[in-house]
Amino acid sequence: MTATEAAPVTTETDAPQRDLGELGDFPSLTQRYQRELLAHCYRMSGSVQEAEDLVQETFLRAWKSAAAFEGRSSVRTWLYRIATNVCLTNLEGRPRRPLPAGLGTPDAMAGDALEENHEIAWLEPVPDAAVVVAERDSIRLAFIAALQHLPARQRAVLILRDVLRWSAAEVATALDTTSAAVNSALQRAHAQLAERGLTEETVEPDLSPEQQQLLERYVDAFWRKDVDSIVGLLTAEATWDMPPFTSWFRGAENIGWLIGNECPGGAHDMPMLPTRANGQPAYGLYMRTPQGDFTPFQLQVLELDGDRVRHVTAFFDQRLFETFGLPSRLPADHRPDRQPGCH
Repeated sequence: MTATEAAPVTTETDAPQRDLGELGDFPSLTQRYQRELLAHCYRMSGSVQEAEDLVQETFLRAWKSAAAFEGRSSVRTWLYRIATNVCLTNLEGRPRRPLPAGLGTPDAMAGDALEENHEIAWLEPVPDAAVVVAERDSIRLAFIAALQHLPARQRAVLILRDVLRWSAAEVATALDTTSAAVNSALQRAHAQLAERGLTEETVEPDLSPEQQQLLERYVDAFWRKDVDSIVGLLTAEATWDMPPFTSWFRGAENIGWLIGNECPGGAHDMPMLPTRANGQPAYGLYMRTPQGDFTPFQLQVLELDGDRVRHVTAFFDQRLFETFGLPSRLPADHRPDRQPGCH
């Protein structure tokens, strides 16, 4: 399922009478802005669960202060202003949410001991179905991970200026600062991302027929546990990480050894169900149990490069299957039947 594009953030020039009318029907207001505010809070926090709580806090504060709303901005702008400050308060004193490659450790060789760390608050994927985004690259997993390298206020400035296209004056009002301070923070944010080689690359809005066929072959190769086929579907310098394991891996052959020797499933043990996360193809991978049925094992989020896979993040948090609306088990007679990727 693909995310529906959101209307652009309205500006200070919108008619206040219409916006005041919106506040008169708060249930409709929350329904109208729920998904785009969830995307905003997810960009800030890197967590779906936290983002959901932050959106609810945003609506609670908006409801309590609705009588004081003067209509000098659109309701949407006002809600984003509240949400941003709710997020900033929530992030005070909290560590960033990384992926394994963002820990600063070098890539590992397959066969090295795998170390789990459940003390780290890992970055989480978000279902496309839960959010509304006007530009998919603004929700892409690599971009969300890049944002985590920024201090919270720089993160807020970059999102408001570069993603939501607010003016420096609007951001200054939202953050109770000056336009000059906003511009300075934006420059520092851009410089820090550039220094780390982190960019907001473009994501193709739709899968090409060749990419859909690639995903079909990928699912089929895991079902058959055909490691050679999996390796052939990866770019030569593909990367693979799998929180909560702290190691990450580079190179198709290295990844192939990891899958062939560390993954417990054999042939016909690992069916996948398609979904979408962060504007990218994703799959819930299940593992056959001793009883013969299949239970959740990992949620894979794929980044494609033409007709190859260049990065996979395999999340081992099985709670994500419920978040993504994937079943908690598959029957023993389930067969993937070369299911196409969801697009």
